[in-house]
Amino acid sequence: MTTRGFTGRRQPPETTDRIPPGQSLTDDFPVLSAGPTPRIRTDDWSFTLKVGPKPVIKWTWAEFNALPQTKFTRDIHCVTAWSKLDTRWQGVLIDDVLAEAGIEPPTEFTLAHSYDGYSTNVPAKDLLGGKAMIATHYDGKPLVPDHGGPARLLVPHLYFWKSAKWINGLQFTTRDEPGFWELRGYHTYGDPWREQRYTGD
Repeated sequence: MTTRGFTGRRQPPETTDRIPPGQSLTDDFPVLSAGPTPRIRTDDWSFTLKVGPKPVIKWTWAEFNALPQTKFTRDIHCVTAWSKLDTRWQGVLIDDVLAEAGIEPPTEFTLAHSYDGYSTNVPAKDLLGGKAMIATHYDGKPLVPDHGGPARLLVPHLYFWKSAKWINGLQFTTRDEPGFWELRGYHTYGDPWREQRYTGD
């Protein structure tokens, strides 16, 4: 993983209870990637919800953006030790994705899939109850490719590698299947408050 644009600074006293152990506060938004940044036109973008290998429903960009829109402000934390506070997002909650598909979570586990072949595993319970969304906007503007545009998964209470960029699908799985970084030694769950960075943490 490479990180561009991170310049850490000391935490102001009033924010220390919002910064997990081992993290430094940044005003920047570092660019993280495991490879080249794909450029996906919204005309070509789609999002597919699957149960196992079976597609349940597929949306085009226009169809997906017609779903209920939610805005929220959250702190985010990267495994490379930066944290950014009060980030502003807009998109479709996973709760609303499932409601539109007319299903409840059929298993306890999910894999998020991206256009560049990236994947990451997230427990289904961590996507529900307003905890996660498919984000299409950041800070009031359409999400740019460097930060996962046109759409990315956003699971802000976990380390940021779980918020898969350039997302094109969410798959329910019968077991907890590791994704790209989990297969390379990153923690299966990734709780920043417990410093679950790597296997064994």
